[in-house]
Formats: sequence, C-alpha cells, structure tokens
Amino acid sequence: MAISIRLDRMLVERKMTLVELSKRVGATPVNLSKLKAGKVSGVRFSTLDAICEALDCQPGDIIVYSKEDPQNPDLMPSAIEETSSSDMATVGKKTGKSYKDASNPSSS
Repeated sequence: MAISIRLDRMLVERKMTLVELSKRVGATPVNLSKLKAGKVSGVRFSTLDAICEALDCQPGDIIVYSKEDPQNPDLMPSAIEETSSSDMATVGKKTGKSYKDASNPSSS
C-alpha cells in the first residue's frame, strides 16, 4: 500500500504512549495499535480529528501517501508497468487458462 501511517512517529515526538492517546481519543488501545501498524482499511474522520487534536498535528503528519512503496516493491508503479504479456502467460500456466480465458470468466 502506498499510504503509510506514521502514528508511531507522532507519539514519539509528543512523548505520549498509545494508552494515553487512547484515553484522550476515546478509542481502544487495540484499535489504535491496529491503526499504528497499518492493519486497518479505513479510519473515521471523527477518530482522525480526535487523534490530531490530542497530538496537536495535522492529518498529513499521520497519514502519508507516496507513489512507490519501498515496503512492497511488487506494488511500485515501475514494477507494475514492467508486467508484460509473457508475465501473463505465467498466470495461464498456474491456472490452466490462457490470458484471454483468465480475463474473461464467462469462457470457463
């Protein structure tokens, strides 16, 4: 994912624990821990607002977007652009379907 959560950095900068933040925000430490680890698919604006208020920061200090994800080189745009039809043939070998069959489910 090209979106990174930097809650841990803000906590260190503010010299605050996750438990203290959870008390100020009104969210469980478990949920904030999942957010900090990037294990969530979304966050409510009300939660983000409360986090920003507690940490005296902007949403961009916590949530950062980058086009390339150094954590997962397979998701980097340069890696995706380099995918060729020969790479798609590999999909056919693994699934037993040709590229056309794999992209057209009605042909099964």
